Amino acid sequence: MTEPTTITVETRGPIDILTLNRPAELNAVSPGMIAELTGYFSALHDRPATRVVILRGNGPHFSAGADLGTDAFAAPGNGRPQRQLKMQQNYSGVIRLMRSCPQPIVGLAHGAACGAGFSFLLACDVRFAAPDARMNAAYIKIGVGGCDMGSGYLLPRLVGLSVASEFLLTGRFIKAERAQAIGLVSDIVAPDALLARGLAFAEEMLRVSPMGLRMTKQALNTLIDAPSLDAALMIEDRQQVILLETADHAEAVAAFRERREPTYSDQ
Repeated sequence: MTEPTTITVETRGPIDILTLNRPAELNAVSPGMIAELTGYFSALHDRPATRVVILRGNGPHFSAGADLGTDAFAAPGNGRPQRQLKMQQNYSGVIRLMRSCPQPIVGLAHGAACGAGFSFLLACDVRFAAPDARMNAAYIKIGVGGCDMGSGYLLPRLVGLSVASEFLLTGRFIKAERAQAIGLVSDIVAPDALLARGLAFAEEMLRVSPMGLRMTKQALNTLIDAPSLDAALMIEDRQQVILLETADHAEAVAAFRERREPTYSDQ
């Protein structure tokens, strides 16, 4: 495999630190970056040893959004709609992979997170922000719809339909304090402490069983669209019966009784 040129991945045991790495272009999202992110998130499905992913951006901004100077916007001519649809699906496919991969993703927002960068943050499971963070659904500012790359699905589920409509219909920025007030980010953290906060949260998740962590993300993805309480309870009941049969459950109970930290074996 060739080394990625638009992202970097630092592995710290079971934690991956994934960094958008086009700082000179404000981490604008190019087709090349999309290809590398697709490869990375696709591979996570077969990497159980990686248990948590931290997503951040290199340089002064998380991501300025789609790189308008690339072939992300198909050239005119025969077959343009088909080429444009394929490119669009490549971009939105990253969001699908982020939500379907078994590892929780912790997003660290700083500076601008616009358009595609905004959608990357929405696709994370938990978000922390620096005080200078500002994010928006910039799509509507360039003459297309405000619902793109999952924003029309994810944002209303995170903050409610009315607040989501406020931002998707206008493209206005959500600054850090407002993002925290509406529950879009969990906390505001000093810029030089942002990575440490993400790592500390990741370490907290590492203290639970690996399979329990993966299945909780899977359950949350499913339950957000559960048609009824009965349907939700059936999913939860089945998840718990599966996990009760794991060695990690027995270890967790033993550790609780013995007042020690558990040592998990299941990957």
